[in-house]
Amino acid sequence: MTRIKCCGMTRVEDALLAAELGVDAIGMVFTARSRRRLSPETASAIARALPPFVTTVALFMDDEAAFVQDVIDAVKPDLLQFHGDEQDDWCAQFGRPYLKAIAMGEGAAALPRLRAFPGAAGLLLDGHGLGEAGGTGRAFDWSLMPAKLSQPLILAGGLTASNVGEAIRIARPWAVDVASGIESAAGIKDAQKMAAFVHAVRAADARR
Repeated sequence: MTRIKCCGMTRVEDALLAAELGVDAIGMVFTARSRRRLSPETASAIARALPPFVTTVALFMDDEAAFVQDVIDAVKPDLLQFHGDEQDDWCAQFGRPYLKAIAMGEGAAALPRLRAFPGAAGLLLDGHGLGEAGGTGRAFDWSLMPAKLSQPLILAGGLTASNVGEAIRIARPWAVDVASGIESAAGIKDAQKMAAFVHAVRAADARR
């Protein structure tokens, strides 16, 4: 079964709806480079409101280690996610499992970077360009997703209810990650879009 992560959560009600729909993980963005940035206080409220077995993910991009640690202390996320130029040993210093985003905007030239993070719990392949923040709504060539890699692969970038089924058929990812594809505005989730996305993923799984 394909796991689902809804990223860029900024409101308790959106996170609770995701949980009710059966979403596996919710992402909260802390880097100042994102329009979906939220405060540790708001993130803590979201995390406290969630029911058991919904994973919380804290997203950073080239942030100071002290800031990352402050967020960890305040929010206590289950997973960390790094979207910048962070190296494997830097990501591992916090003693928490982490995901490393790989910018796939340059296509096949990005594939060697998949081998650079052996300590990552999973790799998130996103459609943005190298050095850009995620959440751009851009897809990449899904056929580039490696068929065999030791780490779970998460597919992100430009996914919506209308294309996620095809993306799963082609890429066969461990999980899919959606942000802009379920929004009415940056950080504001649309209930109908979110429900349609989850339904499309489950329908794609049923066809596999």
